[in-house]
Parts: sequence; structure tokens; C-alpha cells
Amino acid sequence: MTTKESFTSDSLFELYKTLGLPVDMFDLKEGFTIFNLKEVGFTLPYESSSYRPNFFSFLFVKDGQGKYAIDEHTFEVAPHSIYFTNPSNYRTFSWQRIEDVLLITFDEAFLKKYIGEDVYTDFPFLLTEVIRPRVVPDDFFRDIGNINLQIRKEYKGNAASRYKIIGHLLAVLLFKIKEHIWMDYNPIYEGNRSSQIVILFKRMLEQHYRDLAAGKAAVVFRVQDYADAQHLHPNYLSSVIKSKTGKPIAVWIAEKTLAEARSLLQNSSIPVKEITYRLGFTETSHFSNFFKKHMGVSPNKYRNTLHL
Repeated sequence: MTTKESFTSDSLFELYKTLGLPVDMFDLKEGFTIFNLKEVGFTLPYESSSYRPNFFSFLFVKDGQGKYAIDEHTFEVAPHSIYFTNPSNYRTFSWQRIEDVLLITFDEAFLKKYIGEDVYTDFPFLLTEVIRPRVVPDDFFRDIGNINLQIRKEYKGNAASRYKIIGHLLAVLLFKIKEHIWMDYNPIYEGNRSSQIVILFKRMLEQHYRDLAAGKAAVVFRVQDYADAQHLHPNYLSSVIKSKTGKPIAVWIAEKTLAEARSLLQNSSIPVKEITYRLGFTETSHFSNFFKKHMGVSPNKYRNTLHL
């Protein structure tokens, strides 16, 4: 292992490369991988550095022993367990024994390209923060094991349409897991980490725009800033906000920008030019176009109408 510092990884390839693990078995054409960890060649016992992934992963442990830690939680990974992670907080993993452990990873781009743009509607559990490994019955483990064997066969093959086939098989796998483990999962009613993410985002959004309106903040936050505040990847934050509220994070920010613009125009004499810069627009014309798009009139006309 080459580092003990925390880092962010956009793919399993980047993760293993940073950790000094073998990467010669990777196919980098798409954001998908499937390996038996026995093939990787871990020097056991093994403990990783802390990292934040920008990809989803499923771990199917037929025979092995290890631990995964995220935040203050540590979970034992035992035989016949399934462990799921998504782009989220920093975590570490360790292995004491690896005999038959299958790891599947995929990114959001792969999901939307080969399964569909509405993937989170079909599989809302992909956004869950329920991270505890699930020990499943033998028959279910064998059932999904057969699907995994087909996926591995396609991944190692050279068919021109192999990733389309893998996408279909992955969808089958996700449906099986949904029906067996997360049948009743609904992110709208989940009262744990995902709800906290939305609450903290809304609080931060509100406070930040108060600071902007009062001149206490000079730079408008980007999605990256809201994500960094919760130690999340921006793609994951965006997905959680959209899934749980029904509105993309960009819409939340645009609506808040518009609300603050209207408030400043109504309740202050601050020039439109200054409002432009306070709300993060580089040119008055950009702000005017934004405001007119949503309100139907220019900022000046809106203000003048209020004071007739």
C-alpha cells in the first residue's frame, strides 16, 4: 500500500492503483468491474487507507472474513453475506481471509447508459444509507450466484455487445436484491442518513443565502461546496436530493436565488448591479435574463412595479 492519507476515488481502478494493488486485470472501456478478490492478490491480513468512492459496489461473500468501516460504524463481513456501498462518506476495509468473495462495481454513468435514466425510480435502494451487511439464505445466495457467473462470463468475453448484456443482467440482479432485501424501501420515508443529508442541505442553503443577502458572504456556493460540507461526493448529494425531494439540487439553488433576488428588490434599495454580484452572477445581463426567465419582467421593472 502506497499511502495512508484519505483520498477520493472515481473508480475501482483508481482505488486499487492508489492503494498499490494490481490493476492489470481491469477493462477501462466502461464504468463497470467484476472480480473475485481471490484474483487480486491481497497480502493478508490487509487494511486499506481511508477513501471516498464515486461508485457503487456489491460484495458477495461466499467464503471470507473481513470488516468495513464508515464513519463511526464498523461491520463484520461474514460468509454468505451481501454488502452494498454507494458514493458516500469515507470508509476503510480490511481482510483477514479471502477464499471466494465476488466484488461488483459500477458508476452512475453505467447505470443510466445501460439500465435507464430512471434507474433510481426502479431501484431507490441504491441511495440508501443502510450499510450493514446482510446474511442471506443459501438458496438466494445460489440464485444470485448464477447471475453473477453469467456477468463474469460476459465481462471476460469479447462480444461487441457485452456491456449491453451485462447491463441487462445487472438489472436482473438488482431486481432480485430489491425483492429479497429492500422490497419495502422508500427513500421518501427513510428516517436515517439520507433524510439528514436533505435536512442539512436545506439548512445550509438557507443560511448561505441569508449571508449573501446581508453581504456576509462574497462567493455563491456550488454543488461541490454543499457536498464537501457533508463529506459527500457531489453526484451522490445530487442523487439523494432529487430522490427524496423530487427536485434536482440545481432547481433548489435556482429557486433560492430567485427568492432572495425578489426579497432584495422588494425590501432594499441596493442597486441591481450589486444584487447581481451578491447572488453570484458575473454580469448584470446574466442576472436580468435569469430573473426575466422566471418572473417575466426585468429586475428593474419588477422593483418599479412594486413601488407604484
